[in-house]
Amino acid sequence: MPEEATGKTGVPSERRQKRERPRDELGRPLAHDAVNLLHLPDFDALPVEENDRLGRDLLRRRNYFGAHEAWETAWKQARGTGEEELFKGLSQMGAGYVHLLRGNAHGAITLLRRGARRVGAYPDGTRGIATVGLAARLEADAAAVETGRLVPGPDAALEPPEV
Repeated sequence: MPEEATGKTGVPSERRQKRERPRDELGRPLAHDAVNLLHLPDFDALPVEENDRLGRDLLRRRNYFGAHEAWETAWKQARGTGEEELFKGLSQMGAGYVHLLRGNAHGAITLLRRGARRVGAYPDGTRGIATVGLAARLEADAAAVETGRLVPGPDAALEPPEV
């Protein structure tokens, strides 16, 4: 039988772990010596239900990057439950709106449509979400960006969808 590997194990340690970079409000990395402008809970330490609740709250407060992060963690926590694609779609919605505010039309359109497909695959009322209406809203927002009715950038005229 071969001996166990003795090289790097892939497990982070204090010596190997990179320190976190400061970020702006939209999650973009800043210089290592900059002030961190993004303060989020430790989503990994929270249960899926709390991450879902936080995602909804952050979305209502227009913290799209935070909502994306909360639902991305919920997606990973929900693997094998049948709800992972719902959380992945919600995470993509948050990321789509982040791209919109960053001025990235292509990223916004792509992620909003991916989110719409995933969310829309679930029955209306799943986790209390009007999935059909939410999917339609995401598709409409993607189309508005595509046609120029919704202009990407930090001042994009956008009310968060109801989740």
